[in-house]
Amino acid sequence: MVQAVILLIIGLALLVWSADRLVFGSAALAKNFGVAPLVIGMTIIAMGSSAPEMMVSATAALAGKTDTAIGNVLGSNIANIALILGLTALIKPLIISSTIIRRELPLMIIVTLIAGGLLWDHYLSFFEGLLLVVLFAFFLVGMLFISKKGEKAGDPLVIEQENDIPTGVSTKKALFWAIVGLVLLPISASILVDSAVVIAKYFGMSELVIGLTIIAVGTSLPELAASVASVLKGEDDMAVGNIIGSNIFNILAVMGLPGLIHPSSVNELAMNRDFYVMLAVSILLVIMALGKKRRINRIEGLILMICFAVYQVYLFSTM
Repeated sequence: MVQAVILLIIGLALLVWSADRLVFGSAALAKNFGVAPLVIGMTIIAMGSSAPEMMVSATAALAGKTDTAIGNVLGSNIANIALILGLTALIKPLIISSTIIRRELPLMIIVTLIAGGLLWDHYLSFFEGLLLVVLFAFFLVGMLFISKKGEKAGDPLVIEQENDIPTGVSTKKALFWAIVGLVLLPISASILVDSAVVIAKYFGMSELVIGLTIIAVGTSLPELAASVASVLKGEDDMAVGNIIGSNIFNILAVMGLPGLIHPSSVNELAMNRDFYVMLAVSILLVIMALGKKRRINRIEGLILMICFAVYQVYLFSTM
C-alpha cells in the first residue's frame, strides 16, 4: 500500500512534468519549422494541458478499465471548473473580455449534453468514440477559423496564447524535449493508473471513483498551474480559456479514446450522478461568465470551490 502511494505521487509528478516538456518542445519545434503562431496557440498550447488526461484515459482503456477512463474525463471537467477556476477567482477576480471565450462557453454546454446522450445507455461503443473524435476534428477547424477572425480583431485570448509560445529555442533542444515528453508521458500514465487501482482496491473504491477523484485532480494539475500563472500575469482570458478548451477537448478527444480502444459498458453512476454534476457546474460557469459584468468574482469562486468540496465529500462518504 505504501509503495502504491509513493508510485502514485511519482507517477503524477512525472506525468505533469513530461506533459509540460512535450508541449514546450512541440511548440518550439513547430515555431522553428515556420508553423503560424495562431495554429500553435490554438492546437499545441491550447490542448497541451489536457495531454495527461488523454494519456491516462488511453492507458486505462488499454487495460480494460473503461470506468477509470470515463471517471477521469468527468472528474477532470468538474475539477477544472469547480476547483481550478474557483481557486483562481479567489486569487484574483477574472474579467472575461474575449469574444472567443463567449462563443466557446455555449459550445461547451452543447458538447457536455452530447456526452450525456452517449452515456445515457451506460455503454460507450466504438462508433460513439469515433463520432467524438470526428467532432473534435471539426471543433479544431472551427476554432482556427474563429481565432483567425479574433487575431485580426485583436482578441486578447489569441494574443495571450501566442505570447506563451517558446522563443529562442534551438531545433535540437526542442526535439530533445519533445522526445523526452513523448517517451515519459505513457510511462508515467501507466504508473499512475496501476498504483491508483491498487489504492482503490485497498480502500474498497470503485474504478469510477478513483478516476473521479485522485486521477482527475492529478491530471488537472497542468490546468491549475496554467490558470494560476495566467491570472498572476494579468491574462484572465487565458486562465478561463484554458479551462473551457480543456473541458471540450476532454469530452471530444479524451472520452472518445475509450470507445475506440475498448468499447464497453460504463458504471451507471457515471451518467446518473457524475454527468449531472459536470453539467451543473458547467451551466454555473456560463451564468457567471456571461452575466452583465462578464467576470467571475471571489464570492463566485468560493461558491465553485464549495461545490467541489461537497461533491468530493459525497463521493467518499458513499463509496
